Amino acid sequence: MAQSVTLLVPSGGSRQRSITSARPPAPAALTPALAAIDAELSQENARLAASGLALRLERRGGRLALRGPLPCPRGGPQRVQRLSLGLEANPTGLSQARRELKRVHQALRQQRFDWADWGRPVDCASASALERLEAFEQAFFSDPRRRRNPAGSRTTWSAAYQPYLRRLRARLEQGEPLESQQLLEVLEGYPPASRSRQQCGTALAALARQLELALPDDWRERAGGYGLHLAQYRRLPSDAQLLEWLERIPNPRWRLVYGLMATYGLRNHEVFFADLSSLAPGGDRVIRVLPTTKTGEHQVWPFQPDWVDRFDLALLAGAGQRLPEVCTDLRRTTLQQVGRRVAEQFRRYQLPCTPYDLRHAWAVRTIHIGLPDTVAARMMGHSVAIHTRTYHHWITRRDQQQAVDAALARLRPTP
Repeated sequence: MAQSVTLLVPSGGSRQRSITSARPPAPAALTPALAAIDAELSQENARLAASGLALRLERRGGRLALRGPLPCPRGGPQRVQRLSLGLEANPTGLSQARRELKRVHQALRQQRFDWADWGRPVDCASASALERLEAFEQAFFSDPRRRRNPAGSRTTWSAAYQPYLRRLRARLEQGEPLESQQLLEVLEGYPPASRSRQQCGTALAALARQLELALPDDWRERAGGYGLHLAQYRRLPSDAQLLEWLERIPNPRWRLVYGLMATYGLRNHEVFFADLSSLAPGGDRVIRVLPTTKTGEHQVWPFQPDWVDRFDLALLAGAGQRLPEVCTDLRRTTLQQVGRRVAEQFRRYQLPCTPYDLRHAWAVRTIHIGLPDTVAARMMGHSVAIHTRTYHHWITRRDQQQAVDAALARLRPTP
């Protein structure tokens, strides 16, 4: 199988050269002569890397090319692009490729590199589709906001970005271009009104922004806020059921996990990454979710407040470990894996609800008692937009009821 090896070269010369598409050609049989060229290219590129040069030489089929950070023909920062040298992949061509690389490097250093010297200018979009996808991942983790919480960023990437970009990558590896149509087709591969479709829409929209790809005007509508599925809405547990189901959990440590989630609406993993000292007798019972979690630090109040005593949550503020023994060292695990342990225990005890049902029930409880949506959203660690979209039914019902009550009050005769 043909091996791709890269070499970077300066501009100039009479040969017709152009930036080529990053899509690899069909692999050719690797002859002994090509194998020898590949070996020399590997040594040359190792030397270039050791000297600090970013340019590389590569063989594409029977031709040699240069690849590395080059100026965009239409302005803007440098990006990794490929320059076809028009040279045969043989010893003579390799010698000339080395000379061309030196000329390119010199032109770059002197800031006089001009695509007109190297053939037809092509937009930066000619950079490899897979490389652009990898650049998006690098930009994600290099964002200063995410670098402050690396564990949470890894969890967000693996859960909310990677599964959807993996589908896109599979298409790119089949030779498809990285264009808005491919993003739309990946999105359409998920069921309408599903959570996965909504998350896919968010991930691909972020990718499109970085790559400056135009998405359809109705992208948000196509992605669709998942909210709660109708079946999940209908079976959301009542407070009485939540108290009843506690008895199905024989392990006292997992009973505390269940009680903490029901009382505070925590995400699965947040149970193990929270300051619970305020649950001690005389404390204000406002717990603090730590900044290492998915959405960072936030404070949460109990609803219902009497459940703190009902579930014996004060035990969690005392000395000694009362929660289950779950690995929380984020050097060895992820927030997603911690959360998965909770879901596994719910299934093991055959509870009629999921961990997120407790969180949804907490949110609906705050709506019924009239807590402002902005406050509830902050306690849940998500945006007001997500809060409104997810709990639209209950919020709409509450707001309509308040309007009806106000109208009826105006109709009542004054004494």
